[in-house]
Amino acid sequence: MTALRIRGRALPDGEYVDLYADGDRWTTDPVPNAELVGEGWLLPGLVDAHTHPGLAEEYGSALDEDLLREDLRRHVDAGVTAIRVPGLPTDPPDWFGTAPDVPRAWHAGRWITQHGQYFEGWARRLDHDEMAAEAAAQALRTGWVKFVVDWVHEGNPIPVDVLTKAVDAVHRAGGRVAVHSMHASGGEAAVLAGVDSIEHGMCLAPALLDRMAAQGTALIPTLAMVVAPTEGIRAHAPEGAPREWYLRGADAHPKLVAQAVEAGVTVLAGTDTRPHGGVAAEIRALVDAGLRPHDALAAASWTARTWLGLPGLVPGAPADAVLYDRDPRTDLSILDTPTAVVLRGRRIRPRL
Repeated sequence: MTALRIRGRALPDGEYVDLYADGDRWTTDPVPNAELVGEGWLLPGLVDAHTHPGLAEEYGSALDEDLLREDLRRHVDAGVTAIRVPGLPTDPPDWFGTAPDVPRAWHAGRWITQHGQYFEGWARRLDHDEMAAEAAAQALRTGWVKFVVDWVHEGNPIPVDVLTKAVDAVHRAGGRVAVHSMHASGGEAAVLAGVDSIEHGMCLAPALLDRMAAQGTALIPTLAMVVAPTEGIRAHAPEGAPREWYLRGADAHPKLVAQAVEAGVTVLAGTDTRPHGGVAAEIRALVDAGLRPHDALAAASWTARTWLGLPGLVPGAPADAVLYDRDPRTDLSILDTPTAVVLRGRRIRPRL
């Protein structure tokens, strides 16, 4: 494998760096005959912290390995070198997260929820007294566990004491817990139980943000996905509780995200929907919600990588990078056209 070299202004600090990829590690020590990939503005790879590659649009569908490959390729083409997949119907193939041309990956197994909730074929619907043991066993296998704590407009969350026991069991097993929540009651249960991340978080009470920040519960708001349906719902959805619930929560969601950042909550970028490779749109949605471009980029790059345990563009760090011809903080449109993507010390874009 040909050694690679990158140089330019590295975010978040904007300091000039000159790095060589010695296998899958960056070094400042010159490597003979290294190929200069590019020079410009450098990010340590983008991160999509909430994505479900390999799943077709039909809810409850099986994991499709060919579709998985195509979805991961779309991520990498967009500059995404790491993903977190909070929920899969089955364990992914062995090459997932490790093959040279796919993002580094963290994933949960099947979604855990109550009887009658979430999508058949994806959910593991359990009695409350079964949840802690199942979650701990899954954590030992996959590291992450995903609970669906509430569902559609009815809410009906998993009780706080049940979720707390499950979170404690997962943490004892060395794992982390993500929770799907779209209701105030479910969000409160998740925060009080001490989960590691809240996915979506629509209708989350702002009064809980300080506690989230203090205990390290991250928010992955999937902002673009939550807001996108509102126009159609206003135009076509019949009057009633489902319509009122969704519009009330979605309309408040951008302000909630901005408040979370102000409170010191770790906010990360996640897309959740097809087509994959759309993390740039989520970054722009975060800016539209009131975040500084620097903070929105952090949510999809260096902050997210740190949260996953990945260092940035420093010696010894994994050899990932995405290059742009100018500072993306001054023009977020250029996120759609990176000049080069390096993954595991290999040049992925432009493709050879």
